[in-house]
Amino acid sequence: MKVEKKVISDLNKCYAISELTYGGQHCFLVAAEKHDPCYLFSEDGEILDTVWTEPGGVMTMAPVPGADGQFLATHRFYSPNDSKEAKIVIVTPKGKGDWEVRTLCHAPFVHRFGILRRGGINYLIVCCLKSGYEHKDDWRFPGACYGAELPQDLSGYDEDHPLPLSLIRGGMLRNHGYSLTQHGGHDAAVIGCEEGTFLFDPPAVKGADWEVTKLLSVPSSDSVLVDFDGDGKPELGCISPFHGNSLTIWHLDAFGRYVPQWKYDRPEAETEMIHATWACEMLGKPTWIVGWRKGTKDTIAITWDAENGTYRTEYIDRNTGCANALHFVNREGRDVIIGTNREIDEVALYTITE
Repeated sequence: MKVEKKVISDLNKCYAISELTYGGQHCFLVAAEKHDPCYLFSEDGEILDTVWTEPGGVMTMAPVPGADGQFLATHRFYSPNDSKEAKIVIVTPKGKGDWEVRTLCHAPFVHRFGILRRGGINYLIVCCLKSGYEHKDDWRFPGACYGAELPQDLSGYDEDHPLPLSLIRGGMLRNHGYSLTQHGGHDAAVIGCEEGTFLFDPPAVKGADWEVTKLLSVPSSDSVLVDFDGDGKPELGCISPFHGNSLTIWHLDAFGRYVPQWKYDRPEAETEMIHATWACEMLGKPTWIVGWRKGTKDTIAITWDAENGTYRTEYIDRNTGCANALHFVNREGRDVIIGTNREIDEVALYTITE
């Protein structure tokens, strides 16, 4: 694997990333964790527009399905100790340098969210890290996951008319992780928290309940489901515990239980605060992109080595402290990774070739 790196922006505490289609052009967004801007980039890494300059506190962004340039984003999540005013906003382009920002829903401590589609309906799943606090690093108030149908027309929602959310599951301490997966032919969410890793399936029919399945009881900061070895059964990749330093892949045994298969062999003092995580197919192989923000602050790609019957790791970058990563295939058919290297305030575009 060859990596060509291009630094495309110096953005203070750069954090959240999302793809976006706007005006028929494939783009991506990068936003900051603190009181800093959100930028719209071309897929080549050129800044096309400044979406906002503040308030920041952006943990997650996601395009609204079927909309041109409209997306959802978290605002005002600045840290686990400063996110009581967090919400999800609707962002709509009105013209160059003119983006309307309206409240979709109030969601204190919302860290991740996603849009899942099943049975022709889009569902919003909202993952809140905690539910309250009385002092710094107070974890006595567990988080939760909430859901709602997401209408096609979002024009009726604002600060005074928020989208109502329904509780799906509570009692989720340090509810940090979210990743999108496919399950039974529809979108599903993989959620990681102190109680373990859970699979959330949207309602099978309109008005039905969500289905929640516990996959693993080990505390997880983030988890992904990837069929690395091509046997038709997805492996479970886990970062553990919350903001942890352990990177493990679990394999389904003959009884349908996840058992440990592989653990990253670097000393855990070197892999502190593993945070960036993205599952994709890259160079024709199922790949898990992972980065950590302390220790050696590296970013790696994990794939299955069929010839040797084990996992292979390759470096994407070193000593950058990547907070989040995003992969896409550009118009030339080349694999591209965008990394928000938070610890050095650097947004980087990596072109990956054989």
